[in-house]
Amino acid sequence: MNESAETSPEMIAFGLIAQAGDARSKAHEALASAKKGNFEQAEELIAQAEASVLEAHHIQTSLLAKEANGDHTEVNVMLVHAQDHLMTAILAKELIAEMIEMYQAMSERN
Repeated sequence: MNESAETSPEMIAFGLIAQAGDARSKAHEALASAKKGNFEQAEELIAQAEASVLEAHHIQTSLLAKEANGDHTEVNVMLVHAQDHLMTAILAKELIAEMIEMYQAMSERN
């Protein structure tokens, strides 16, 4: 059975990379906003980063569901690279969210 272009391992990888890149960028924008004391904007940007992570998780879940149904996806270097991007984006988002909370607590003390 031939895979469509939308579900090819390359397209799946590109989807993961795009969502991870967006999440990481939004998280770093959120940190920059927090540094300037704009905590409302930082919160909104973290929410946008989380939405991108969630979209990437939907892509991963579709891969897992296919695998569970016996439809194996070829794992290539690009897919491994995409997963790596996603994991670092998730870590960045989580750490940056904590850093924003610290900036906000410091701001409230001053």
